[in-house]
Amino acid sequence: MQYLRRKIDDFLIKWKADEDRRPLIVKGARQVGKTESVRHFGRENYREVIYINFVEEPKYKMILENGYKAEDIVKNISRIDPSKRFAEGETLIIFDEIQDFPDIATSLKFFKLDGRYDVICSGSLLGISYRRIESNSVGYKTDYEMNSLDFEEFLWAKGYGNDLTDDLLAHMTEGKPFGELTLSVCRDLFLDYCILGGMPGVVRQYIERNTFEGTLELQRQLIADYKEDIRKYAEGLDQTRITNVFDRIAPQLARENRKFQISKVAKGARFKDYRGCIEWLQDAGIINVCHGMIFPELPLKGNYDEKKYKLYFKDSGLLVAMLDDEAQDDLRANRNLGVYKGALYENIVAEALVKSGYDLYYYKREDSTLEEDFFVRTKDCLVPVEVKAVQGRSKSLRTLITSEKYRDIRWGIKLCGGNIGYSDGVWTFPYFCAFLLRPFLAHIP
Repeated sequence: MQYLRRKIDDFLIKWKADEDRRPLIVKGARQVGKTESVRHFGRENYREVIYINFVEEPKYKMILENGYKAEDIVKNISRIDPSKRFAEGETLIIFDEIQDFPDIATSLKFFKLDGRYDVICSGSLLGISYRRIESNSVGYKTDYEMNSLDFEEFLWAKGYGNDLTDDLLAHMTEGKPFGELTLSVCRDLFLDYCILGGMPGVVRQYIERNTFEGTLELQRQLIADYKEDIRKYAEGLDQTRITNVFDRIAPQLARENRKFQISKVAKGARFKDYRGCIEWLQDAGIINVCHGMIFPELPLKGNYDEKKYKLYFKDSGLLVAMLDDEAQDDLRANRNLGVYKGALYENIVAEALVKSGYDLYYYKREDSTLEEDFFVRTKDCLVPVEVKAVQGRSKSLRTLITSEKYRDIRWGIKLCGGNIGYSDGVWTFPYFCAFLLRPFLAHIP
């Protein structure tokens, strides 16, 4: 099976090169590629790799019966499976699916103090039990949050190298429009990425078959798996409420203002009853929450109304998988996104921003005369980001830039189906450039 190059690869190499490295916890939603990347790293960089999956082999939950010291745990692992070899300084121990056995996190302190073996833990739904894991290992671990493939990783999977990314960024920083060939190729690749999302299993099947055959079934199976996780890990009435929220995200994104309304989830539903459900889905790595700002100014953190928000899927493939059959046919055969066109592009931009390390914020004035999709920031400037489903004037963006009321805003970014351009303080980029906004902002004084 072809290994898909991931950004975590470079992080893991740097982690191993750090002489003072601590045990690592790799977090992320199910099937984003955590286990595959960590095991690949182990095979390439260690003489011995000890892999333990607490879901597939629950017998290993007994390895703590003599305490948390590294030597006792190693001894118990060897007792369960004598074929496992532990070479000091050349062994990586991988504890997988630790959400089923968070007690193992207490041992990380002792592995760090012992120093003879490297340890990586991974698991999905870690946000749900992470408070327990955190309290058990504070100060003795390093965290890494892994997502599904971003567009750059998708380009790598398609055989493109860093030279394409470098060229795209150079055009952006120079304000130089793309040639027709680059524009056409990147648009086609990006549309494929929009349809597929970034789950490694879906992307790999698409690349191996060079067709979308079977990808929808994989996406819908993932939806079923997430719902099974809700039944398995959520408690009591929250199971139904969480599932109801999950099922209503796609239809509410299709609405004109895309603001998520709890009142539309169920009859008589109230924010205070459903707040925990949204946090659950966010902690599980399934959704991104975009907060409604009180006023578009710095600082961003804390400057929002907790009752105003939009919900986006963490991976746009989940949104695609939840479309009805007719929309699926249109999307895949004709690439006619219909009512979901704006929703899909907004979701994909939200996804790109989060994968670049940004939190999500939007603004809508009380009188509804001004609304902006997203905001990012430079060192001392607030930058509005508008996502246009169709070509046209950006009235809200112009107002934010020119009005004296919004002193932290001096210029903005518009993402659309066109080419690169700059006019009256607005940088225009094609949608497929969204993953490069952070390095672009780093180039702007």
